[in-house]
Amino acid sequence: MITMITTIERLTLRVTSVAAVADDVIEVSFAHPEGHPLPDWEPGAHIEVHLPSGLSRQYSLCGDRDDRSKYSIAVLREENGRGGSKELHEAAKAGVELSIRLPRNNFHLVEADSYLFIGGGIGITPLIPMIEQARNAGAQWSLVYGGRHPSSMAYREMLSSFGDQVDLWIEAERGYPDLSAILAHAPAGTMVYTCGPSAMIDAVAEAFSANQHLGDLHFERFSASGPVDTSGDTFEVELRRTGVTFTVADGVNILHEVLKVVPEQPFSCEEGYCGDCEARVLEGEPDHRDEYLTPDQQDAGEMMMICVSRCKGRKLVLDL
Repeated sequence: MITMITTIERLTLRVTSVAAVADDVIEVSFAHPEGHPLPDWEPGAHIEVHLPSGLSRQYSLCGDRDDRSKYSIAVLREENGRGGSKELHEAAKAGVELSIRLPRNNFHLVEADSYLFIGGGIGITPLIPMIEQARNAGAQWSLVYGGRHPSSMAYREMLSSFGDQVDLWIEAERGYPDLSAILAHAPAGTMVYTCGPSAMIDAVAEAFSANQHLGDLHFERFSASGPVDTSGDTFEVELRRTGVTFTVADGVNILHEVLKVVPEQPFSCEEGYCGDCEARVLEGEPDHRDEYLTPDQQDAGEMMMICVSRCKGRKLVLDL
């Protein structure tokens, strides 16, 4: 009898394989210790890995969606990062068990007739399942995948098998891609998906704004584009469902205070780009400082990222 796992937020999964897929990049696969099928996921989804040190880090799923026996992620070792990638490179050994938060998705692939995918470095990982879904749907698609050198580009050989639909842009040989020209030649209505370094995403966004014939721009950041600013006047926050009101001082973020009374509140990046700490605003005007919400969503003032955003007035009421 097969038991389906669908009702809990976290699972303890076992590392089944670790393989080098590029310079300083490993692919780590996880399976249930008892062999149970894992919950389904959609392209763009990520899991959160709870590391032995207590750190939690998010990684995009990049394996075969139809293979319910495992989850696969690719992890770039970052010497100057926040420590999570280095720890996972050291801890990920076959047989090791780690706590995993089940897949969530802040980077959905919307239905379209045409897609342009632009990936940089480890940002290729969420795009791979999207490409597979686009292929299965019979949509027109192309990929521009940039990297400094061939050896730094994870899954380069697999992606090259798609022929002319994939442009492997090796910067050491070709310089930076001409994003304006690339977007200008995309068919009308094309949905643009990009993931990679913040500077690349910003450049794609700038080029996209000059090409009104395109559909929508969708992106996911793996890091903030600049330092996090939590300065500002003191204000109050009421957690309506919890029944608690507290003060947020200059230099302190809302999330820090929320975790004191709602320790299960989701969060990850603490820099305003991942979307995990999103909270609904019931009253008050947020001072948005995130890089996750669109300008229209920020103007609406209905949601906010409590790890970085503050209040423009004296009080916020949140649906927490």
